[in-house]
Amino acid sequence: MNVKKIGIWIDHKEAFLISMQGDQTEVAHIESNADSHYKPSGGWKASGTSVAQAVSKEQTADERLKHQLHQYYQQVAAAAVHADRVYICGPGAAKTELEKEMAKDKNRHGKIEAVETCDRMTEKQVVAKVKSFFHIPARVS
Repeated sequence: MNVKKIGIWIDHKEAFLISMQGDQTEVAHIESNADSHYKPSGGWKASGTSVAQAVSKEQTADERLKHQLHQYYQQVAAAAVHADRVYICGPGAAKTELEKEMAKDKNRHGKIEAVETCDRMTEKQVVAKVKSFFHIPARVS
């Protein structure tokens, strides 16, 4: 039986999905397109706005970001839906947020074997890390 394994490196800006089945390895890249955190311009009470308005704008921006990230996690989870074994890594909170999203529908997603913290990496480094996790020898090119 040929088991499909997927390794996911994720942060709030992008995700690399490394899928492996047999001796085939494919890399997919998904960008979140989520806004960065709200930063009011002009300082306190800029342009005559009150603090309450600034807080309201920040809350609205945070809700929009939360919604955008939720859609991003759903997109990444959908790309990994046919995997039997899943490994997730990344530098920030996105990896655990993705894990929670995937856990909502355990019947569609393979077994999440590990969620680890790791630094920002290039695509080749991510492929090497995922292959190392699944004990797949690296091919000499």
